[in-house]
Amino acid sequence: MDNSRPLWDFHLLDFPTSEATSTAVMRVHHSLSDGVSLLTLLMSCARSAADPVKPPAMPPLPKRTGAIYARPRPPASAGALAFARWVWSFVLLAWHTTVDVAVFFATILFLKDTRTPFTTTGHHGELHRKRIVHRSLNLEDVKSVKQTMNCAVNDVLVGVTSAALSRYYYRKSGDNETGKDIRVRSILLVNLRPSTSVHASVNMIESGKGSDVKWGNQVGFIFLPLHIAMHSDPLDYIRKAKNTCDRKKSSLEVAFTHVAAEVFFKLFGPKAGAAIFDRMVYHTTTSLSNMIGPVEQVELFGHPVVFVASTTFVPQEAIVVNYQSYVNSVRLALAVDEAQFPDCHELLDDFSETLNIIKGAAVSLGKHNQKE
Repeated sequence: MDNSRPLWDFHLLDFPTSEATSTAVMRVHHSLSDGVSLLTLLMSCARSAADPVKPPAMPPLPKRTGAIYARPRPPASAGALAFARWVWSFVLLAWHTTVDVAVFFATILFLKDTRTPFTTTGHHGELHRKRIVHRSLNLEDVKSVKQTMNCAVNDVLVGVTSAALSRYYYRKSGDNETGKDIRVRSILLVNLRPSTSVHASVNMIESGKGSDVKWGNQVGFIFLPLHIAMHSDPLDYIRKAKNTCDRKKSSLEVAFTHVAAEVFFKLFGPKAGAAIFDRMVYHTTTSLSNMIGPVEQVELFGHPVVFVASTTFVPQEAIVVNYQSYVNSVRLALAVDEAQFPDCHELLDDFSETLNIIKGAAVSLGKHNQKE
């Protein structure tokens, strides 16, 4: 790394846009911190717009607590069937983890995604100019689909991503073979910090006790298949995404990839570790992340914040997809190869229009279920 270049910088673009009077851009090298830490730092610097004396309201804690394998044993009164299901969950956990670890090594060695319009056209070591575009999606629309389909917000966003990329793929490629297998995988970054870490970090910063929370990078990742297909029922994308995410939740792939990355870099050095990471990225298609932001409007030094858009620069990928929630909206940010996606705003339209179509189908399904 070039030591003469700073690992972070801050720019204030002091001119009006259609959304805001000015725009603040913070660029940080990923070696310093992961997205959750940086968002925590931003929230600790901000104040509630409704009451500037108070810090911003934190998002509710997720229901998930403890390790994925920490499943309580059912009481004896639950019966033999409940005990068998409990044992079977560990069998599935072991099997899914074994399969995912095998796929991890296969991806590093030889397993590549199908070449699509989303596959990078650059050669190894080439740096292409990237463009970052973003669009606001309605968080209430996402939650409406979530409630109808009985799934998680992340399932809905993965389904919308698959549907939008499918729409773009079939429009651009002219491919009419809807039944063929198209392997498109995303590297999905997963936060490994405790569910209370964001709250604890803000409280720690407020109290000045900097040693209470560990900074830096604490993430793992999974290879998440994106479903590229054409469906008459748009809700099939959500069903497929839910099944895929549920399957990944019953695996220790995240923990393994985190430990494997640490071991690779410590045993073989940064160059060998970087080479392995490059092969993993080149053999997949994109990266995907989803972060929860403040649930109320905040202000920085008296200036109200209109939106928060986070993204990642990955030189080896032609497209990176990031979702960032803030109050009642979800900011979609795409970091794309400028030469490969001159129509990136059309791709943004695919995401917003796809969400509207899926929401409409969910509303129709909800009304049909109520009649029954």
